[in-house]
Amino acid sequence: MRKMKTISPQVAGLAACCFILLSFSLFAAEWPDRSRLPIPLSPFKGKIGENYKVSEMDWQEPVAAPEGAPNVVVIMLDDVGFGQTSTFGGQIPTPALDQLAAEGLKYTRFHTTAICGPTRAALLTGRNHHVAGNGYLMEWATGFPSYSTLIQKQTATIGRVLKGNGYTTWWYGKNHNTPDWETTVAGPFDRWPTGLGFDYFYGFNAGETDQYYPVLFENTTPVEPDKTPEEGYHLLTDMADRAISRMKFSESVAPEKPFFMYFAPGAMHAPHQAPAKWREPFKGAFDEGWDVYREAIFQHQLESGLLPKGTKLTPRPDWIRPWDTLNDTEKKVYAVLMENYAAYMAFTDHEVGRLLDAIKELPDADNTMVIYIVGDNGASSEGGPNGTFNEIAALNGVQTPLEDLIPLLDTVGQPGSEPHYPMGWAWAGNAPFQWVKQIASHLGGTRNPMVVSWPAKIKHDDKPREAFLHVIDVFPTVLEAASLPMPKSVDGVEQKPLEGASFLASFTDPSFEGRKSQYFEILSNRSFYEDGWKANAQHTLPWRQDLAPGNWDKDQWELYYLPDDFSEAMNLADKNPDKLEELKAKFALAMEEFNVLPLDDRGAARLAVPKPGVPGADPAGKVFTYYEGATRIPESAAPSMKNQSWTLTAKVKAEGDKTNGVVLGYGGLAAGLSLYLEKGVPVFVYNYFGDDTKLKGSAPIDGKATLVVDFAYDGGDKPGAGGVVTFSQDGKLLAQESLKSTVPGRFGIDTFGVGEDTGQPVTRDYQAPNKFTGEIEQVTVEMK
Repeated sequence: MRKMKTISPQVAGLAACCFILLSFSLFAAEWPDRSRLPIPLSPFKGKIGENYKVSEMDWQEPVAAPEGAPNVVVIMLDDVGFGQTSTFGGQIPTPALDQLAAEGLKYTRFHTTAICGPTRAALLTGRNHHVAGNGYLMEWATGFPSYSTLIQKQTATIGRVLKGNGYTTWWYGKNHNTPDWETTVAGPFDRWPTGLGFDYFYGFNAGETDQYYPVLFENTTPVEPDKTPEEGYHLLTDMADRAISRMKFSESVAPEKPFFMYFAPGAMHAPHQAPAKWREPFKGAFDEGWDVYREAIFQHQLESGLLPKGTKLTPRPDWIRPWDTLNDTEKKVYAVLMENYAAYMAFTDHEVGRLLDAIKELPDADNTMVIYIVGDNGASSEGGPNGTFNEIAALNGVQTPLEDLIPLLDTVGQPGSEPHYPMGWAWAGNAPFQWVKQIASHLGGTRNPMVVSWPAKIKHDDKPREAFLHVIDVFPTVLEAASLPMPKSVDGVEQKPLEGASFLASFTDPSFEGRKSQYFEILSNRSFYEDGWKANAQHTLPWRQDLAPGNWDKDQWELYYLPDDFSEAMNLADKNPDKLEELKAKFALAMEEFNVLPLDDRGAARLAVPKPGVPGADPAGKVFTYYEGATRIPESAAPSMKNQSWTLTAKVKAEGDKTNGVVLGYGGLAAGLSLYLEKGVPVFVYNYFGDDTKLKGSAPIDGKATLVVDFAYDGGDKPGAGGVVTFSQDGKLLAQESLKSTVPGRFGIDTFGVGEDTGQPVTRDYQAPNKFTGEIEQVTVEMK
């Protein structure tokens, strides 16, 4: 056996010191290595001796952003058509957006995915929406990786990458990228904004929220507005106030640290709600109807140079009725709903304008890049042919006769109303394009305006930039602006490559062409673009969630050449069948490459697909027990008290007429149910889209009591049927009523809670949150 040489302790120690010094030297030379996140603290350059007297301190520092990295503000509106703002030819004044465009650049060939959650996933991750797991919306999620709406760690967000490189990151407003079954106190929280790389979140976890009674979270904690709608509360104002305050605070304490702000109002998504005074300027403005309105938009777009010469206005399709064929009631109601939408848009521009004004006051305003994306898809036709004052009722397939809406016209857009305009206005607002939101096959669904301002780097140009861009291109553009690479690894997870490409060169090069190719798919509406050619297959109808046509092979494909046809007005499929087949084949390849399969055209049927439920909950459970303080539980994570029998049991303690408040609230003014005490007297109300059925006791509860609400459903497998409600206290009958109909789908945009009715109240008989002033031992819901 070979005899090993013995090394003296002194030599070993010297060798170790040399190795450490060499490691420090190599580490110092490479630091910061931005190819992997997180980046460790800077290397220690001091001296460590036997004691502090012979040692030298050196504070290690966290990584800083590259010198000169700009502040970045990304603003994304919701459900805005290409021609709805004055900046892009519309007749709704948007002076704040006009001013930003006058200082920066307008982009007229920017594209989204045609629906909100997928667009936002693509924006945040820089990958196509299917790759980011968001092939469609989280309420319609299915158990396929591309449609689960579970953003994976392999697709780290722009917030996480910038935060890991020395930025502070904030998210205000809409978050439609956390599955709602993960938005309870049980988490997990890694797909909440604060888990996706944002230092701070203030907003709502849903596709929409009531602007007067929002379902708000601060980071991961439920919070309530600090005043009522009657006192002037509106979510847009609240968001703008908080964003401005935090931005100024950060600039005060850390002026050298750049920030990234994602400002995502719920506007212009329904419900369309704005303070009443904002409707005044628009009274009568739309009485001539959507045909005249669309033509006026188009002419303005042409005259202002937004559209290339020779652009054609696409004709009115057969699914939009000519305005002059409508009766007087229809014209009156439809015009008022558009006035209300315009008010909401003008108000939104005002509040976003306050944020833009505050940015101009910053010491480093010149080095602040604003990317303002005017919509996450085209204008929405989800209000259907007639529009609605109760959007949730409409989504459940329940329509109110127009004659019944006439007395309510003065209340539209105010607290308690949840309006959406008719689809004729959506079609008009998408001028000059065909189709609307959800229709990813055509530009009316996917082409949204964008304005970019960066005073330090961008000189204003009146001529719009015409580069073909997609929302996935924003992430790499921001990285290039900040001189940052996309890391290969984030938090120990190897990253999928970014699929977007930077358009930073377009800031100084008007001839920049943008993407060579891009695919589009939502609900089987699909398209493929390459080198100016675009093949389209329209498949579903946005206002008919009950339709799932299938027969994908029978879809009629169209072909357009966009350099000569900005608006997709000239179908060249018959003239160029070989080019069409070529693009169809490339779309098939894209489906494989970007995980588009399986195609799924189901609307309402996909809503009914069982979801995973709250992580840790019993998926087969039929008995659910809650305690006081269990609030803000989303509908998909709460008992499904629809289309079946159930029993609600509440054990409470009250002090006679001194006790008030909600025991259980589920839903909001659009639809829902509530068990509450009014001066000690127990009350149960079932709100069927504004039609309340109320069961009430006769005397206050004094002491402990067990309240039971039993619902016997008589519809079998038929959704939305009626049943009998029996209300009792300590085994004694209080009241019994028959319900002719019940809510078949969802109660809407509010949540389930015990001990208070947060957000929007279920009934107008009390003000939210109407916190219970007695004691609640427990509340149990048993499904039968």
